[in-house]
Amino acid sequence: MNKILLVEDDYHLGIILQDQLEMNGYEVSLLRLPGETVENLMKDNFDLVIMDKLLSGIDGTQICAEIRNTDSVSDVPILMMSGFDGAREICIAAGANNFIAKPFEVNSFLQSIEATISKSKDFQE
Repeated sequence: MNKILLVEDDYHLGIILQDQLEMNGYEVSLLRLPGETVENLMKDNFDLVIMDKLLSGIDGTQICAEIRNTDSVSDVPILMMSGFDGAREICIAAGANNFIAKPFEVNSFLQSIEATISKSKDFQE
């Protein structure tokens, strides 16, 4: 079972995404405090980080860059999401492995997750 760190400060969206992921066989840790992302990654092993570009008080790309600059967790795959035009390029430039535009359908979201995890595992082998 793949383990996902879901960084989402929107209460309702976090619950919805967590429920969808768990119903589809993922183990999910929901983190409401974006500033604690790297700390959580260092405490536990995750197969993927999912986070929004727009988080309360901080841009998700800053957290993405912080992950990439932290040796012990720099290789954890990151899927970022946003509804803003041009966000894909910004998120990928910050170090995200993949991006999905909001709003999205659940199947597209799940396909993006699988593609990101699979590509990362292929790269590590």
